[in-house]
Amino acid sequence: METVFDIKSILDHLPHRYPFLLVDRVVEFEKSKRIVALKNVTINEPFFQGHFPNMPIMPGVLIVEAMGQAGGVLVTQSLPPEKQGNLILFMGFDKVRFRKPVVPGDQLILELDMLNLRTRAVKMAGVAKVDGNVVAEAQLLAAYGD
Repeated sequence: METVFDIKSILDHLPHRYPFLLVDRVVEFEKSKRIVALKNVTINEPFFQGHFPNMPIMPGVLIVEAMGQAGGVLVTQSLPPEKQGNLILFMGFDKVRFRKPVVPGDQLILELDMLNLRTRAVKMAGVAKVDGNVVAEAQLLAAYGD
């Protein structure tokens, strides 16, 4: 997959840092419309120590968080330049569904489509996939501004 935003660019667009940065690369980007990002899931992730020691599964809330972080890059790159430094905060999640577990060794593909971009809020539809299979989906609502 071709890299559109590498990890350095992602760090420029998101306030998250290790161990909470959950996006490794952006492979597709269409301003104000769509983003596709990926997260390489490894056994070294700190949450696998307790979730679960004998059967490591990525927590569903972190899959949704990864979707939100990818969406954060989409939003920051879609705002006018004077608003691009604003913090983006989640307001809610709707229609969240988890379909299959995500385990170490998986490459999580995060696909988000912008449904509505308003003056201070955004709504996106997200799907997370592993090997082409949907593992999670959600609608995300976020606010941004001063």
